[in-house]
Amino acid sequence: MAAKTLFIMLCSGEHEKIQLAAMTASVAAVSDRPVVVFVTMNALLAFQRGLTPAQRYHGGHFHELFMISKVPDAIELFGQGKMLGELKMYACSLVLDLKHWDVEKDLVEDLFDGAAGLTHFLADAENGELITI
Repeated sequence: MAAKTLFIMLCSGEHEKIQLAAMTASVAAVSDRPVVVFVTMNALLAFQRGLTPAQRYHGGHFHELFMISKVPDAIELFGQGKMLGELKMYACSLVLDLKHWDVEKDLVEDLFDGAAGLTHFLADAENGELITI
């Protein structure tokens, strides 16, 4: 029996939560489980093209430990999941409109599969398992 698709709604801009979403998505994808990540609200700000990790991430206690310990970058983990498994990522069309951003020119290169609306994402998620981070 094929594994149910894991749908992750990433809405927090905190480093710890972005890191958790990246670890979850990449491990699931490389374990032959399809994954769809919908990046919205403050989380999308961390995916702006051209930011350094210091500019990209903020958070609490574990953010500091992640930076000091040089854990694998969340952006790289998402990329590895896409390269080694079935992982798709979509940027929230509402946030893109509000920020006047374009997926191709304003977000991290080669990470997103396009823009999507919440209604479409939730309709697709009805056939899988949904977690919100």
